[in-house]
Amino acid sequence: MMSGASSGANTYARAAGSASAQDQLVQDYAPLVKRIAYHMLARLPASVQVDDLIQAGMIGLLEASRKFDHGKGASFETYAGIRIRGAMLDDVRKGDWAPRSVHRNSRLVSAAIRSVEARLGRDAKDSEVAAELEMSLEEYYAILNDTAGSRLFSFDELLEAGAPGEIGSEAEPFEGLQDSRFRIALAEAIDKLPERERLVLSLYYDEELNLKEIGAVLGVSESRVSQLHSQCAARIRARMADWRDH
Repeated sequence: MMSGASSGANTYARAAGSASAQDQLVQDYAPLVKRIAYHMLARLPASVQVDDLIQAGMIGLLEASRKFDHGKGASFETYAGIRIRGAMLDDVRKGDWAPRSVHRNSRLVSAAIRSVEARLGRDAKDSEVAAELEMSLEEYYAILNDTAGSRLFSFDELLEAGAPGEIGSEAEPFEGLQDSRFRIALAEAIDKLPERERLVLSLYYDEELNLKEIGAVLGVSESRVSQLHSQCAARIRARMADWRDH
């Protein structure tokens, strides 16, 4: 009987210690939630409130503290960041803010880029994509501006869900990133982007500059940076289509 009681006490102590460790992780990484929320806010619709993002992100952080496996090899900050962003995107998705035309147009742009690049065997130029869509360059840029928020949203999801599927994927974020074949294919797709688009990604995701700051670096307007990012996401989506199909 004493042995059973001792075993039960040890189990309780381990559980209490685990809970305490989880609480400490949540406290230590709460600032990360706020930082990610403000970074994401700049590329989401004006209707999205930062407090809502932070609330959703804290839920993601809590889930991360419960599910993190040290044996996976990734740091907790990396894992938590994925979970936090995923929770925020899930919360935004519930609002379904993007009209169907936005999703339709973004798919059309990706399809046009894929068609042009398959035919020419090189990066598709803006004018060539516009011609493929049978519209003027100004009309093409207007579509990129309209889909900018949706494409930024989807590019995040591409990185976090581990597959270039549509919004609403049920994939577990960290499990997707663990797929080495996907990571290799994505890295190759990014590496083969036009230099300016690759720089935009690096400044935005690695250096965490906002669109206005990137524009200052590149010497272009904030609107042009938004177009470049939107086109970049469409290009990656086009180039990852074969991976998704197979």
